[in-house]
Amino acid sequence: MSESVLLDEGSTPLDLRFSDAELDRVHDHVTDFIAEQVDAAGAEGAVIGLSGGIDSTTVAHLAVDALGADGLRGLVMPGSVNTDENMSDAERVAEDVGIEYDVIEIEPVAEAFYDALPGAADDRMAESNVRVRVRAVLNYFAANADDRIVLGTGNRSEALTGYFTKYGDGAVDCNPIGTLYKQQVRQLAAHVGVPRDLVMKTPSAEMWRGQTDEEELGLDYDTLDAVLALHVDGPLSTAATVRALGVTEAQVARVEELYESSKHKRAMPPAPAELSL
Repeated sequence: MSESVLLDEGSTPLDLRFSDAELDRVHDHVTDFIAEQVDAAGAEGAVIGLSGGIDSTTVAHLAVDALGADGLRGLVMPGSVNTDENMSDAERVAEDVGIEYDVIEIEPVAEAFYDALPGAADDRMAESNVRVRVRAVLNYFAANADDRIVLGTGNRSEALTGYFTKYGDGAVDCNPIGTLYKQQVRQLAAHVGVPRDLVMKTPSAEMWRGQTDEEELGLDYDTLDAVLALHVDGPLSTAATVRALGVTEAQVARVEELYESSKHKRAMPPAPAELSL
């Protein structure tokens, strides 16, 4: 699928798409990276959690290109808030790329945590993060048992805004698409053969019923990517970003807020400075 199918010119504040030649280079760079990470760990392959979303789908395709179908094991881990459609898409992805996969219902595991601290489960975010962290434990359980590494599925847009659960979906051995903005992930997905309905699917972490990424973030991914690229990663001031993209100061401020408040997620846990004794 050509990248022009994904986005019409002028439909986004900033066109971050690669050329066809660049897409080939990105594909090779990422697949080489995956193979190198497995080799460096002395592992037999990799494990990936499949959600039915564009990020895990793209990484699954790339990992099979890097390791072969035998080198990747998938885990589909539905919880009570996940839609049947997304879980069906997750299994469909595993079958499309030809990998073995397991379906594991996580709610009984999560319920044990809710029962242990019933008051904490009244907080929707705390409750939701338990499910994400249960999936991380299962990813590593499968990886350790099979002598594999855990592949992350986070992209650059999520990393810079902290849109992931600390020690949950952020608990991985490597992030193959971690340098790509969401817009670029969609383009790469189409390039490696992901079906269009999955490429254009509304992003949702499914932390709770009806949740969507863009509603929770407070702006759409194309606007987020543009502000990140020019203002957070790039050199433009707030005023220059507003002029260049046609966005509002409030939108730039929202991206700044997300970036600043999530710095702890992108760093090792702090420790006191060493004393000279």
